[in-house]
Amino acid sequence: MRWKARTGGRRRRLVLTAVSAVAVALGTATGVTAVAAAGTAAASPPARAALGGNWYGAAPYVMPFDNSPPDLGPVMSATGQKSFQLAFILAPSGGGCSPTWDGTRDVGSDTQAKAMIDGIRAAGGDVTVSAGGYGGTKLGQTCADPAATAAAYQQVVTKYGLKAIDFDLEEPEYENTAAIHNEIGAAKILQQNNSGLYVSVTTAGTTGGEGTGWFGKQMLLEAKSQGFTPANYAIMPFDGGFNGSSAQISALEGFHSTLMSTFGWDSATAYGHEGVSLMNGRSDSGEYFRQADFQAVLDYATSHGLSRYTYWSVNRDRQCDPPDNGTTSGTCSSVVQGAWDFTKFTASFGGAAVVPPPTDPPPGTCSAPAWSSSAVYTGGMEVTYSKHTYKAKWWTQGETPGNADVWADEGPCA
Repeated sequence: MRWKARTGGRRRRLVLTAVSAVAVALGTATGVTAVAAAGTAAASPPARAALGGNWYGAAPYVMPFDNSPPDLGPVMSATGQKSFQLAFILAPSGGGCSPTWDGTRDVGSDTQAKAMIDGIRAAGGDVTVSAGGYGGTKLGQTCADPAATAAAYQQVVTKYGLKAIDFDLEEPEYENTAAIHNEIGAAKILQQNNSGLYVSVTTAGTTGGEGTGWFGKQMLLEAKSQGFTPANYAIMPFDGGFNGSSAQISALEGFHSTLMSTFGWDSATAYGHEGVSLMNGRSDSGEYFRQADFQAVLDYATSHGLSRYTYWSVNRDRQCDPPDNGTTSGTCSSVVQGAWDFTKFTASFGGAAVVPPPTDPPPGTCSAPAWSSSAVYTGGMEVTYSKHTYKAKWWTQGETPGNADVWADEGPCA
């Protein structure tokens, strides 16, 4: 397994062969497979416009080389899904600062992933590529600095003509301060150098009140210090003691608060930069997330204006034989399902009309005195800071409104 048991919100990925047989036959030379086979000789990706709406935020993960990758043509036809997230870009297993698929397949000489990408595009879709994941050596760990890391990722963007890229920052890389500095810096450089590039960041989720753990919060602070804002930050609420959709939604609400307090965002802005990455069926730690859980989280995501809703993985979006076998597989879900049931939820998110996020009430007048770092405040006292009114919950001095629990945000003012 690429993943192993985690604690404190750390993520895992299954990449070995299935531990149980898949009851659905993989695609034959139809759909994407046939289109891709005809287009592998193309020197560059087909010209196209970027997908609109929520599609890059709705791209479910696919492993193009492992876990019996399905023929994506039938998946697209059956679900309406238009986007997929191919995983993972890593540093070479032997070391160095050049991009590879899973540490073993050089991006520069790749034809297999490119054939899949060309086929998806020929069928009217597009892809985003994910860098990182759990396990393996990341480019941020082996490249000298953000510029070198960005140069390595730029090879991937250029090779496949990408309009979207995902940085999956989790254990063990996100425990390495220098590596995260390189990854966030590289993401910022790519965003600046590739006009319109959709950049997402994925990290671990926890059942605690803040939605992510200490290392996840340190990653957010690194992004803040570098002045980097991606399209969204998504947490992975699974493999950490989660019990269905209610626990996942609770984590998302906690993460929403963390985004507000970290970046000083209002509620609508925080929701608009928030996302969720789920796991279908049986997780590695034995949790179960069935279709009803996916629907509940989808309803939450659309009603609150989240900009990303994805899951791991399309390789697993098939029924095992027997269906509920008490094990976790990389090629089937271990729950009763129809073919591609879980991809239908991302398709619904991608094709849905964008729901305006909740808005703050019209701002009132900033009548409270400006906050002072040297003043002493007691419970009930109000201040103005960053065009918001804050009320102290208890005695405080030197604690910045919006970044400390002592201050209750009473809304914007003008």
